[in-house]
Amino acid sequence: MGKRLKIGITCYPTLGGSGVVATELGKLLAEKGHEIHFITHSIPFRLGQFHKNIFYHEVEINDYYVFRYPPYDLSLASKMAQVAKMHNLDLLHVHYAVPHAVCAYLAKQMVGSQLRTVTTLHGTDITVLAQDESLKDMIRLGINESDAVTAVSNDLIQETRDLLDIEKMIDLTYNFVDKRVYYPRDCASLRNDFVGEGEKILMHISNFRPVKRMSDVVDIFAKVEQKVPSRLLLVGEGPDLPKIQQKVRSMGLENKVHFLGKQDDVAHVISIADLMLLPSEKESFGLVALEAMACGVPTIGSFAGGIPELVTHGETGYLSPIGDTEEMAHNAINLLKNERLYQQFREACLHRARTQFCNDLITAEYERIYYRVLGIEADVPVPVCD
Repeated sequence: MGKRLKIGITCYPTLGGSGVVATELGKLLAEKGHEIHFITHSIPFRLGQFHKNIFYHEVEINDYYVFRYPPYDLSLASKMAQVAKMHNLDLLHVHYAVPHAVCAYLAKQMVGSQLRTVTTLHGTDITVLAQDESLKDMIRLGINESDAVTAVSNDLIQETRDLLDIEKMIDLTYNFVDKRVYYPRDCASLRNDFVGEGEKILMHISNFRPVKRMSDVVDIFAKVEQKVPSRLLLVGEGPDLPKIQQKVRSMGLENKVHFLGKQDDVAHVISIADLMLLPSEKESFGLVALEAMACGVPTIGSFAGGIPELVTHGETGYLSPIGDTEEMAHNAINLLKNERLYQQFREACLHRARTQFCNDLITAEYERIYYRVLGIEADVPVPVCD
């Protein structure tokens, strides 16, 4: 292994794929001996108990009465610089372009060019925010001034180039799952709390935003349930929750659909599912589909964004055009009714998750990027994942 690094990590610490990946990456890097400093406004929800080599620095917002809106971004940049100086950080790795990449740029101006910055693009920082003309120049600045930029799918790389006219090299670093956490669990007793003999479980996990097409989730389930006795488990919360609750009531599905709210132990919850539904209209990667794959659960989803890079159509799940709930339901029914085919998909899911998206593989990719921007010659072996 190369030099042990001191790395500052900034992310949105609450629920969301970018915060999950950033936190899990920090924990894995700390296990490898690197010193990790989380610089966020609250403790990342996946951080949990004490971890060796991990430190947390809270960003405190200045509420001086002159400020109409508390300047979080300036407070964050100042805290980044403070931590970098105090702990002699080698680099800042920020997740999400706005405002984190720009804050890292400001911190670097305060600390000096010896501090390097790495920005990871996760999705809506480009697919939504970069559509706003008032933010484009700022996002472009944050990206171009980063010493390295990574993105979680080829689709996101292309969209970043198209929207922002970016020529800078962007490294493809897929999201990952920790194979020690995400694997098929024996959750028979938990499963029996929701289904009876012969019933199947369809599941959807998200932040219930319009882009997730929650209405399509319910429509797919309703069609499947007519042919295969099933239950739908909805995990998460968000702005579309009231609308979906009303839709479930209007369709008379109250006894078939269960709202589980936010859940921390996602691996146990996913393990009771038979299928994961992900009919999103935008999805830069689809972390929940990977988590399901690692637990042996196929995905029924859409040809949106980076999902086709993750879900192999006809092998680890089925993909359909966005909004085609008829085809999605048909594919789900076909898979649920064919036990032999389902087992083939299940085994393919486990193999693909373990070999293509395992934590050891992606962590090593990030290490190579860190050493590259620091100009350090280091041999980071390619892990063999199985």
